[in-house]
Amino acid sequence: MSFKSVAIDGPAGAGKSTLARKLAEKLGFLYVDTGAIYRTVALAVLRAGVDPSDGGGVVPLLKDLEIRMGYGQDGVQRMYLAGEDVSEAIREHHISGVASQVSAMPEVRAFLLGFQRRQAQEQDVVMDGRDIGTVVLPEADVKIFLTAAPEARARRRLLELKQRGQEADYDTVLHDIRERDHQDEHRPIAPLKRAADAALLDTTQLNLEQSLAGLLALVKEKIGP
Repeated sequence: MSFKSVAIDGPAGAGKSTLARKLAEKLGFLYVDTGAIYRTVALAVLRAGVDPSDGGGVVPLLKDLEIRMGYGQDGVQRMYLAGEDVSEAIREHHISGVASQVSAMPEVRAFLLGFQRRQAQEQDVVMDGRDIGTVVLPEADVKIFLTAAPEARARRRLLELKQRGQEADYDTVLHDIRERDHQDEHRPIAPLKRAADAALLDTTQLNLEQSLAGLLALVKEKIGP
């Protein structure tokens, strides 16, 4: 049996997770948030007291790393680290930068590549991340590069953090987003870039409903209703 796959890439704060999850619901596909997987590795690194920029310290942790992905009754993806549900812990603001650092390591990416690909081999998926259309699922049925201006992404991320009860200010969030963009775009392994055959959707001037409508239109154009 052949399964369908939708690959959504884009920079931090572009709304990929929210939109990809809603798109999956509309299509009846499984949503796979690869960013959450890397965030879980980042959390494990921090808890081990290892410098996330030190590959010599991070790589040895991988062989004993117990990461599992599951879904709650609400269909929302949950991440487990050594059996503990860390779905909320990995959303702390400081985890983002650490995830960017560890995801730049080829050993970490190789460790998680098979894990991600297996999801698409076993069911219809909407998968989002930084290199889904270019590396993880290069043969995806639909590829979309989702982006927005840094200022718009910072405002959205700030609102999300405040809704989670986390303290943050706009200037700090904007700085962090620009720094994350630079790290993701210039890392030597699987840098963030738009796949040659990926459709572009800029949501700077779009609200959530308009952005979702744009995604649905692009998917239906490729694989039908």
